[in-house]
Amino acid sequence: MTTIGLIRHGVTDWNELGKAQGISDIPLNETGMIQAKAIADRLAGESWDIIISSTLTRAKQTAEAVRSALGIDTLITEDRIREINCGQIEGTTEEERVARWGANWSSLDLGIEAFDDVAKRGAAYMEEVAATHRDKRVLIVSHGALIGLSLKRLMPQRFESTYMHNTSLTIIAHRNEEWECTLFNCTKHL
Repeated sequence: MTTIGLIRHGVTDWNELGKAQGISDIPLNETGMIQAKAIADRLAGESWDIIISSTLTRAKQTAEAVRSALGIDTLITEDRIREINCGQIEGTTEEERVARWGANWSSLDLGIEAFDDVAKRGAAYMEEVAATHRDKRVLIVSHGALIGLSLKRLMPQRFESTYMHNTSLTIIAHRNEEWECTLFNCTKHL
């Protein structure tokens, strides 16, 4: 059995302002750094073998706090678990999108990566991790949309919709070619 702990990065200024971040490389703010330390402290007493992070700064900062607390030597980074590419809407709030493109902005071709494509790449990566790191405990630090859409793809019967809180912990396990979720979107450390 492979166990994967999925962690959403800590909060950024853009999160607090309601701006679409996507692949824009926004760092954690002070609150996000506090959240990263809180999830690191929560996990410090547990045994995890590997930590993998999105290449975006906000995820790497969160992962580094966890890596340090766990005493894991290496932080692996991976582009395939970056956030959804939000195209032209990156850096904008809902109000700004409506003002710029109208109330039906989401139906326009603004270069936003398709949800299905995000789900496919995230789920494929988790399948790869489960196969490559069989019987290991692996932490993956990523992003809300990537984690949520991947979960929906891996376990559609369990997840019709998902919203991932900043620095939430979700634990999934792969056993006998089946996925199960034993903890979802937990923030008791905050």
